[in-house]
Amino acid sequence: MANRKEALLWSIALPGFGQFLNGKLIKGIVFVFLEFLINVQANLNEVIISSFHGEIEKAIEQANYQWLMFYPCLYFFVMWDAWKDAEGEKDRYAYLPFVFSAFFVTVGCIYSSNLRLSGILFGPVWLPILSVIPGLIVGLMIRKLIK
Repeated sequence: MANRKEALLWSIALPGFGQFLNGKLIKGIVFVFLEFLINVQANLNEVIISSFHGEIEKAIEQANYQWLMFYPCLYFFVMWDAWKDAEGEKDRYAYLPFVFSAFFVTVGCIYSSNLRLSGILFGPVWLPILSVIPGLIVGLMIRKLIK
């Protein structure tokens, strides 16, 4: 089995790769399939390219939000699953930062087409990415409070 950091980083690179590293081939195949399905249906690669080029309005138009809304939960669940399976589960509340990140990123997706921060429209890539930070903080704080 892989170490936790390695499995987590591979899951960030492509959901399902951490499961492959952990020897969970069927789970890995399912997660890679779901990643590709959601990615293609949401037009995520086109949205990412437009966002990196600073074409936020174009990215918003390209995004299929009905499919994009599935992505954060899948992405963070797959990361947590790879983290949990690598080296075995040691902390019963380790899932909280992943869950709250998924929640905050999903909310970031919802508001990404019209929410402006300091007058800047971040769109369907950058606002969800920024939303990871409060999600992690809230998840870590709650985990610390209930331990």
